Amino acid sequence: MKELIARRAARLVQPGWVVNLGIGIPTLVSSHLDLDRVFLHTENGLLGVGPPPEPDQVDPDLVDAGKRPVTRRPGAAFFDSAASFSMIRGGHVDAALLGALQVDGRGRVANWAVPGEAVLGVGGAMDLITGAGTVIVLMTHTTRAGAPKLVPACTLPLTALRPADFVVTELATFRVDGEGLVLVERAPGVTREDVRSRTAAPYREEPPPAGGA
Repeated sequence: MKELIARRAARLVQPGWVVNLGIGIPTLVSSHLDLDRVFLHTENGLLGVGPPPEPDQVDPDLVDAGKRPVTRRPGAAFFDSAASFSMIRGGHVDAALLGALQVDGRGRVANWAVPGEAVLGVGGAMDLITGAGTVIVLMTHTTRAGAPKLVPACTLPLTALRPADFVVTELATFRVDGEGLVLVERAPGVTREDVRSRTAAPYREEPPPAGGA
């Protein structure tokens, strides 16, 4: 299921983009990208992240912002966190792919805190949602208990006021416009009722192309 989400989200990434991958499902996206044509960025200071290393090739000094071992591509650049966040805040990261706990009917994201649970803080997610050119959320459609994660209004703390541009789940892909969520694609074998019954947030369906079914 997670690989399905990652594979579908990778199709939204354009050649030549600088892309930041968040913790969780977004880390799987690198396996579905042509890293000769996309430049992976991590906010702790590396542009040109490569695929995860083999177990016997792990360099303990080469990690991403989530402390996961990474490799570097030929021509990779290292810099400090201040420069990295200047890239993000200055609009030099083309896309941020992030996980989420909830997304509301306007496409706004809650992905960093659950009341009553200890958290380290919002981290770079606030800057990425605000500063990246395109924000793509990758998440399961419901919680483990079956509760919808696409909700009319978030009950968890918002990460930022800017909405995402796309939301990708195992059931469907939504685009976000000025009016809210738009269902643009369903996963193979998923019906309209499957999506409708597991989505609490209001959404519209994109009309089929002219001449289509």
